[in-house]
Amino acid sequence: MQAKKQSTLKEKKIDACWLKYGLIQDLERRMQYIKWGTNIAMVEAAPVVSTACTELTRGIKGLLGINPAVHLTLGPIEELPCVILGILGKSEKFDALLKQSDRDQIQKEGFRIKSIEARKENCIVIAGKDGKGVLYGVFSLLRFMQMQADIRQLDVLENPKNPLRIINHWDNLDGSVERGYAGRSIFFKNNKVTRSLGRIKEYARLLASVGINGVVINNVNVHQYETRLKTKEYLSSVAKLADIFGKYGIRLFLSINFASPIELGNMETADPLEPSVLEWWKNKTEEIYSYIPDFGGYMVKADSEFRPGPFTYGRTHADGANMLAEALRPFGGIVIWRCFVYNCLQDWRDYSTDRAKAAYDHFKPLDGSFHENVVLQIKNGPMDFQVREPVSPLFGGLEKTNHTLELQITQEYTGQQKHLCYLIPMWKEILDFDTYARGKGSTVKRIVSGSLFKNKYSGISGISNIGDDANWTGFQLAQSNLYGFGRLAWDPDLSSQAITEEWVRMTYSNDRLVVDIISKMLLDSWRIYENYTSPLGIGWMVNPNHHFGPSVDGYEYQKWGTYHRADFAAIGVDRTVKSGTGYTGQYHNEVAELYENPDTCPEELLLFFHRIPYQYKLKSGETLIQHIYNTHFEGVEQAIELKTQWLLLKDKLQSEVFEHVLERLEGQIEHAKEWRDVINTYFYRKTGIADEKGRSIY
Repeated sequence: MQAKKQSTLKEKKIDACWLKYGLIQDLERRMQYIKWGTNIAMVEAAPVVSTACTELTRGIKGLLGINPAVHLTLGPIEELPCVILGILGKSEKFDALLKQSDRDQIQKEGFRIKSIEARKENCIVIAGKDGKGVLYGVFSLLRFMQMQADIRQLDVLENPKNPLRIINHWDNLDGSVERGYAGRSIFFKNNKVTRSLGRIKEYARLLASVGINGVVINNVNVHQYETRLKTKEYLSSVAKLADIFGKYGIRLFLSINFASPIELGNMETADPLEPSVLEWWKNKTEEIYSYIPDFGGYMVKADSEFRPGPFTYGRTHADGANMLAEALRPFGGIVIWRCFVYNCLQDWRDYSTDRAKAAYDHFKPLDGSFHENVVLQIKNGPMDFQVREPVSPLFGGLEKTNHTLELQITQEYTGQQKHLCYLIPMWKEILDFDTYARGKGSTVKRIVSGSLFKNKYSGISGISNIGDDANWTGFQLAQSNLYGFGRLAWDPDLSSQAITEEWVRMTYSNDRLVVDIISKMLLDSWRIYENYTSPLGIGWMVNPNHHFGPSVDGYEYQKWGTYHRADFAAIGVDRTVKSGTGYTGQYHNEVAELYENPDTCPEELLLFFHRIPYQYKLKSGETLIQHIYNTHFEGVEQAIELKTQWLLLKDKLQSEVFEHVLERLEGQIEHAKEWRDVINTYFYRKTGIADEKGRSIY
């Protein structure tokens, strides 16, 4: 469904997103903040601490309407109310502001914010054991201010739960973005690195404000020009980007072409066990670090969807990853190796081959054979970012290998930032999923934090949803997914409700009606989208290639292994051990038994694991076919209700934002109707079973 007109936010001033820092209108609260916000002391002028001071100054100026005085020592302001920033261990006087027990609880990249009253005038201390911690503490304090919290008795301790918190970009040097729905790349244009560094700085601010500490700037599908990013032709320009991100505590990574020794080095092979290949990578890596001293390392997609890899030479993924890890090890870099590997030339007639099993089959046998600085990056589900699929069995299956959870912030299969689909509730379910790898409580969030298996490198990665649109994400409400991703990566124990309210308050206002309505719209939207699209975990019923809009059989007879197997009698894929592909057997016993039996299988995943007759009765008492009809009609009504709720905010929001969102919601309603009619008609014609409620099906 085409939008009626271009977004009203397109081609206008770049949106500050949740860092707008508008003047606080509550005079009593503002005066409370002004008392201590007039002075800032920066104990340690390290680069990231200087950034933190700049950000605090900027926030205070916007929120309080004052220009705070900045002091580079504690001396002149010992008797003044102030905010004091510092790295512990650099100044005895600063350290003495906190008790030893308070200092000891702060970990790497963590922070403590504490109101100190044992002075003539109170102060607020923001302390970390490194510059990143101080920066994150500043953004946390500003978040309290934006939400107009009482900060007179602050005592906040936060340490990141996940060591790696990384954003992956699928940007190409020609400026296009694979699976991008918010304009062109902010990094590249016409096969060159951008010179528009101001926008890069604003992006680094947004990422740092939610605790992101790594960014991969180019597409995992590395083609001709992207392969050359690690050459002298581009490295000086890439280094400028790395410098900007580095000042915000973010390390830059590059996606690399495994066949680079052939394409750049004029070698005859890229065999990872060939000594000359390792030597080439060592030299290339040393060259990169000469330009970018804090370079994070390599992201690799290999032997997947026609990308080159170690399989060409009869080698394993461990052979390939370990070769690169050896080259990076002297510099403290890591290899992030994606586990999205499967047979993409499957015969749809073959019922025995199951794409869902592929990642586990490839990587489980290699568990424990990867070097310490190799990190496997695993998609949340076994297929490909569907609106509903089970958690990948590699979580809990790998016990001796570093790994991260890969989530897709960009809405490839969830409305492409034309539909409202807030993904934090979905991600919470994934993170809270119990794998039973070491008994009850072996949740995904414990695994990817490194706490369950004591992995050195672990965490969460997200596929970016930003582009060069003025509002960054195409649909302004989609900014919430980027914000929520960062907050969950920092602390997966945060509730969906808390994250949502933070974003609404920081982005719009603290008005109770605004907070309540937008929060509810966001929190309901994933289930609404699921209702009017593909039912009960079956997935995929989209148009091939661009993946937008309904096409029930679009992928049914293709090579990609994404089948629903619907006929006149039943639908679904039998993935049981007893009679199907055996996929359920990849889970630990408690989970495998749950999924193996259709009576115990969670109904939202029923068709993913089982082939079910249309007259099968669900726990609600509805038949399967009636459930399909009902949810699709209900989904449209729910989409209409989103618009109804939004209309209540017309006088509460800026007109351009209000009209922009209204336009998108109207488009979503029309497209939801198309989904409803296509899906319901397909199954009515396939089965001949009428809707019990007599509604229009074609």
